[in-house]
Amino acid sequence: MQATLCILTILLAVLTLLPLSRARVWWVRIWDFPRSQLAVLLGLLWLAQAIWLDFSSAGAWLLVAVAGACLAYQMWWILPYTRLWRHEVRWADAEDVGPRLRLLAANVLTPNRNAPALLELVAQHRPQVLVTLETDAWWQQQLQPLERDYPYRVACPLDNLYGIHLYSQLPLDDVDIRFLVEDDVPSIHASVLLQPGEGSRPEVRVRMHFLHPAPPSPTENDESTERDVELVMVAKSLEGETGPVVVAGDLNDVAWSPTTRLFRKISGLLDPRVGRGMVNTFHARFWPARWPLDHVFHSDHFELIQMRRLPSFGSDHFPVMIELQYHPSNPHQQEGLQANAQDREEVAELLDEQNASPSDVPEPTAQQR
Repeated sequence: MQATLCILTILLAVLTLLPLSRARVWWVRIWDFPRSQLAVLLGLLWLAQAIWLDFSSAGAWLLVAVAGACLAYQMWWILPYTRLWRHEVRWADAEDVGPRLRLLAANVLTPNRNAPALLELVAQHRPQVLVTLETDAWWQQQLQPLERDYPYRVACPLDNLYGIHLYSQLPLDDVDIRFLVEDDVPSIHASVLLQPGEGSRPEVRVRMHFLHPAPPSPTENDESTERDVELVMVAKSLEGETGPVVVAGDLNDVAWSPTTRLFRKISGLLDPRVGRGMVNTFHARFWPARWPLDHVFHSDHFELIQMRRLPSFGSDHFPVMIELQYHPSNPHQQEGLQANAQDREEVAELLDEQNASPSDVPEPTAQQR
């Protein structure tokens, strides 16, 4: 038993330390994902060590120390996504009468054929903006009933698991479909008219980016480079933006990974899950291996009304819905992650290495006037 505990301690320590490497190969970066699962395993290992190790030897204490350090390190990453952490985004005031944005994001899984269940979820929750990922021509046809209530639409049907569609009840402007990094991986960029300027009410336009970069995996990309570059390009294009912004989609990256944290630092966007929960959206069919892959980040012009995972409709992802309250007096009262010189140097190196330019990212109008 002691030999088994020693082997398990070494294995979990290696899996904990592996992501410290800046290597982008998939078999390294994949260990950014299951930090909560590794934390559970480390906690169980620690308990087993306490029961079965012989603490008369220095080696037993060393194993306990290694397991405890690894557990503490994993918890450092995931604790912000528990109720033990301070909220990054404030709850909206129930009496606030400003405009609200209700958005639903759903990765449908192209081979999934349960379109009626998704239509039912849309009818039940009535989002103003719906973004669907992995939607091909078949899915576009099945979602045609939405066109009656969603007069503003953007379609990019593909049969390679990277099709994307946008349905909106709110007027769209500056609409652009771009293949930012890979020729077969599109993203949608648009300005959404949240509130028309009428009488004393100011016009509010939200700059929105809908993304679905390819993940690092043996069946997709051998490295995380393509995903990382796309996220960094969008983040850099948002740096200095003073108007309201929302970025949503399946980023194929977990909320706590170095890349997503770098995206938040550079873009200045907030994560409403901090202090509230992980909102795990993948894998819908295999509960022991779930983590947050579908994200909605926003500028500090918004406060949170609700964010929740919706029931499964046959995809490997759960859909996620968020409702935000626009609050024009809110800027700089909510604060997220802050970039330092090392972060900016990392971004510059990555963009230079891949010859990528943030100027390739569309900049839809964002204004509050």
